[in-house]
Amino acid sequence: MFKFLKSVVLLAWLSTTLVALSIGMAVWSFQLSVGMAKLSAEAAATAIRHRKEVLRTVARVKAKARLQRTVAMIPIAGIAAGAYFEEQEYQEWLAENPDGTRQEYACGLALVTAEVMDEVLQALPDKVRPSPQWISEQVPECETP
Repeated sequence: MFKFLKSVVLLAWLSTTLVALSIGMAVWSFQLSVGMAKLSAEAAATAIRHRKEVLRTVARVKAKARLQRTVAMIPIAGIAAGAYFEEQEYQEWLAENPDGTRQEYACGLALVTAEVMDEVLQALPDKVRPSPQWISEQVPECETP
């Protein structure tokens, strides 16, 4: 009889433990599911907000470029606008390079422009493409750092 009682107590203890663990695991699983749903909703909201910000930034850049093109089409205003835009770009460059000079800015700009011009000219047919010697004569000589 003692053995039977011992077995019943052991089975009752095991059953209680398994039920408690099952309930605990169910609560834990529910908490994880709620947390995951909350994180998914936050990620979706952040993605939508980021997409709107990107679209707004792209629209602003396009509008600025369109305005610059429109103003540049008007001869006198175009010259003034071109000077203004160039000065703005120089000031932005100067903020990134506080010890820089206008000559360093002009040399860097000339080198980048020469690279782009070379790419554009390479796309032209051989008959109308200027010679490499002529192109190299157009690039100012700058000191390399």
